[in-house]
Amino acid sequence: MTKKSKIKPTLRNKKTTFIGKNVKFGTNVIIESGNYIDGDSYIGDNCHIYPNNYIIDCKIGNNCKLFSSHLENSIIKENVQIGPFARIRPHSLIYDNVRIGNFVEIKNSIIKSSTKISHLAYVGDSDIGNNCNIGCGVIFANYNGKVKNRCIVNDHVFIGSNCNIIAPVVIESDSFICAGTTVTEDIKKDDFVIGRVKQENKPNRAKKYW
Repeated sequence: MTKKSKIKPTLRNKKTTFIGKNVKFGTNVIIESGNYIDGDSYIGDNCHIYPNNYIIDCKIGNNCKLFSSHLENSIIKENVQIGPFARIRPHSLIYDNVRIGNFVEIKNSIIKSSTKISHLAYVGDSDIGNNCNIGCGVIFANYNGKVKNRCIVNDHVFIGSNCNIIAPVVIESDSFICAGTTVTEDIKKDDFVIGRVKQENKPNRAKKYW
């Protein structure tokens, strides 16, 4: 780290980029325009920081790509892609090969290797295992109005779109949660879980509401 502290990144536009005096870089780092990087931050080798990121007190490993996102006081391991428009809130730890997509918020959580959280999800106070899929619109409901609770999701879990995970619950490995399910109880290994309201069609009733 001592030798790398003197390495300078490639800045596409110095006029629109701010880098704090304590920020350190690995080799071959590219920083596009409109970025703000400050605090005790480190950007590892071969990272590409695309336009308009806000990075404070973060350790970012090698071969990462960041797109128009907000990161604060967190650790990002290697080969991670974040954004656009994601928010990584304090005390988060994101392991190798994770994909965090647009409008995803991570707070005080651990996301292990090769997990995908591609869009429009909130993961708060949770531990997510390896090779999980968190679908669009998934919400980890961590606050009951009085205290915050934690969820644990083990390896190779599929959580379909628009699911609510109500803390505290433990979801064991290799389970599958169908889209639209609200989870309030622990899930065992290899369980198939579905908890949506049954659809009911009323013939010829739509005209009443037009």
